[in-house]
Amino acid sequence: MMELSSRESLVNTSSLAMVKSFLIWTFTLEVCLLVVGFPLLVLIASIGVMLAITLQAVLPVSAVLLVAGLLVGSNVLVVVLGAGVLTLKGIHPHDVSWLSWLHGESKVRHTPVFAACPLTCDIRGV
Repeated sequence: MMELSSRESLVNTSSLAMVKSFLIWTFTLEVCLLVVGFPLLVLIASIGVMLAITLQAVLPVSAVLLVAGLLVGSNVLVVVLGAGVLTLKGIHPHDVSWLSWLHGESKVRHTPVFAACPLTCDIRGV
């Protein structure tokens, strides 16, 4: 009975870790797409505007809604598929070196030296 209980606990822990990894990857990919991929988003928005103008003749009421839904849906689909592939391959965000900003770890390249320190470092109390 104890073995069955511990096996279920391991399955729950593993599935919880996969869900956590998937959510972190989703957040990370969306942030990277918005920040780093800004020129790509401008290009996609420009194409979307031209597509909406073209479809306006065929679908006068819902052309803009259709194009906006298509663009948002494709963005969500790309991010979710990318996060799913990375999660299923077993790549955890903690394993990626360039994601140290995500975990609150910062690489200090040098320690700051303040000019006022020689004047104030020796003062113990006034």
